[in-house]
Amino acid sequence: MAAMDDRSPARAFFAALVSLPDDEIGLAHGALLIAQEEYPRLDAEAYLRRLDHLAERLRPILEGLQTDVQRLTALNRLLFEEEGFRGNQADYYDPRNSFLNDVLDRKLGIPITLSVVYMEVGWRVGLPLSGVGLPGHFMVRCDGRGGPILVDPFHRGAILTAREATERAREVSGQQVPLLPESFQPVSRRAILTRMLNNLKAIYVQRADYPRALSAVERLVLIAPEAATEVRDRGLLHYALNQYSQAETYLERYLWLTREGSDDVEAIQATLERIRETRTRLN
Repeated sequence: MAAMDDRSPARAFFAALVSLPDDEIGLAHGALLIAQEEYPRLDAEAYLRRLDHLAERLRPILEGLQTDVQRLTALNRLLFEEEGFRGNQADYYDPRNSFLNDVLDRKLGIPITLSVVYMEVGWRVGLPLSGVGLPGHFMVRCDGRGGPILVDPFHRGAILTAREATERAREVSGQQVPLLPESFQPVSRRAILTRMLNNLKAIYVQRADYPRALSAVERLVLIAPEAATEVRDRGLLHYALNQYSQAETYLERYLWLTREGSDDVEAIQATLERIRETRTRLN
């Protein structure tokens, strides 16, 4: 794996991208920059052209179609029947499901990456699509003339009512989470990239792959520098890697950011004491 630090070209380009106004952020480009730290030779432009090509195939098919449901059905036919994209239910937590290049190559993904493919192709042909970040399950929303339509790219573009989408999210998350009307509002492109990185962080922490988990957190901090949770996790991951000076710096900053307002303050203070004791012994 390539060295993952702030000097990597992918990291620098990602930092520049997420500093833009949200509607100027190229979502697929951002997703490919996330993947580029894992695949340093990845040709992002080639994968963007692949999305362009899918849209070019779809454009003439849409001519003459009158309703949003008809247009979405045509997009579904292209992606899920002709191209064979599908949700990876057999190995949901394979990190490759979170890398857009792998999703385009393997035709396998998780809800959020399949939604990115769906939206990017749809945007290129003028479909009014946006992401909806339900708990445990990501979907796409189409805001056309007939009112909002919910689409589930993980399940071959199934068109769902709000009630059906709620049940789907509960099935996936295993939680009886109450979903309010605002749960179905569009989320920002920056929020989508954040969710993708959070997925990777969780996968790598579960695998005890702390260098890759730390890489994900460092990019999350680029999106939201004052996000206390990411500052904390950055410190804890440095601690797991026996990088005590960095761990102390970030955990102290976390305590300053939370101002005694978090449930884990005592646990973090105890961790800081262990770090200081260790640093004293090593010195």
